[in-house]
Amino acid sequence: MGIHLPPTVALVLTIAFIIFLFRRDIREQPNVTGALWLPFIWMLLIGSRSPTQWLSLGGFVKAASMEEGNPLDAVVYFSLIVAGVCMLNQRQVSFGEFTRRNRWLVAFLLYCFVAIFWSDFSFIAFKRWLKIIGHPVMVLILFTEPAPEEAFTTLMKRSAYVLVPFSILFIKYYPDLGRGFDDWTGAATNNGISLTKNELGCVCMILGFFFFWHLLQTLKTEKSRARRNELLLIGGFLYMIWWLLSKAHSATSLFALLIGALVVGLLGLRLVNKRLIGFYTLVAVIMFLVAEPMFGIFGHLATASGRDATVAGRAELWHECLALHTNPVFGVGFESFWLGDRLKLLWSKHWWFPTEAHNGYLETYLNLGLIGLFLLAGFIIVTFRKACRELLRNFEWGRFRLGLLVAIILYNWTEAAFKGLSPLWFAFYIIALEYPRPECEPEEQYSEATAADEDMELASVPGFYS
Repeated sequence: MGIHLPPTVALVLTIAFIIFLFRRDIREQPNVTGALWLPFIWMLLIGSRSPTQWLSLGGFVKAASMEEGNPLDAVVYFSLIVAGVCMLNQRQVSFGEFTRRNRWLVAFLLYCFVAIFWSDFSFIAFKRWLKIIGHPVMVLILFTEPAPEEAFTTLMKRSAYVLVPFSILFIKYYPDLGRGFDDWTGAATNNGISLTKNELGCVCMILGFFFFWHLLQTLKTEKSRARRNELLLIGGFLYMIWWLLSKAHSATSLFALLIGALVVGLLGLRLVNKRLIGFYTLVAVIMFLVAEPMFGIFGHLATASGRDATVAGRAELWHECLALHTNPVFGVGFESFWLGDRLKLLWSKHWWFPTEAHNGYLETYLNLGLIGLFLLAGFIIVTFRKACRELLRNFEWGRFRLGLLVAIILYNWTEAAFKGLSPLWFAFYIIALEYPRPECEPEEQYSEATAADEDMELASVPGFYS
């Protein structure tokens, strides 16, 4: 990335590069429909900046406020959701079937809706709840494509075609757009096409994990010109993503990405029994719980990554959030903690104006209480069980789900991604949600009897349901 060009030339070359990638993608004729552009637009917006934030760069509209938001954003997101719902209705998606296969997801979303009614800002909470409905809607569009996994691969690649090159362009040639200042230290940071370095790191983590998984799949295909070209594409994007992560200095994203990739790699080893994943996980959790108080693993990792100051700042913020004594059972209401007097109080203490607890589990507790935290935990556990079952039916997709789940769980220890329009929240829905494929082989048909048989089989695995 040491090439230096005039900004205008760099912009033209970036756009030409993106056009080339999309032409290449279209020439390959992936088995996808035009409806895939809806999740693509959704991914671009949540992975970069909102419509208002993009237009405010040119002074066309005023930036949105914390409490009121912006009508333009509301119209754009709502239009995408309505278009998605219409597409699902045209595809005759069964809400009953969706509910049966995703009970914990539906329960969590319903509880989030109910939590609107005890929020001090009910209308704002309702608007935010409508936005997160877009996540399952867009995922359902993916899963009702003729070839869901091919649609997912196409979505991720097309998203990378835009988000990664433009992030590099912004950092190198448009620093007023692609750079900012660290919330904790005040040091200069690289944000790319996103608003903050952590958001850029989050996007790079998702795309980097995808391309690593895609690389392992591509290496298994027969040698050909198409395989060579695909490997060049993957290698190029992995290098660009590594460069962005090094510039963003997002240690949380890098650590979660490496651990998630390690899980994917380990699952590919022959000596790993795919039926004992639950037991392996139980042993790993116990070992960590024993080793952490004895050796301070988390502290050593923070020191090695140069994150001492930020970790200490997060711990202080966590203490202050808990000291506000929110309702421990129900919380303050769906995504309502960072509003009103609580926001003013915390902003008066911190010059960097926090807007999240920097811990996804604490954030859930503050907004939704212990009930919300229980539902989130159940949602995660059920997703883990689904991923383990998938290893026995569709190994490649199963290990993608399991590896990304581990990365998401780790990421939310120092960042809050179980909320709003976070791209990682959207990615979590992708690995958590299930819906029958449009065209399934008879042996792949999913039924309650099949699920019961699988549960009985997995229940015999030591520690699986622990």
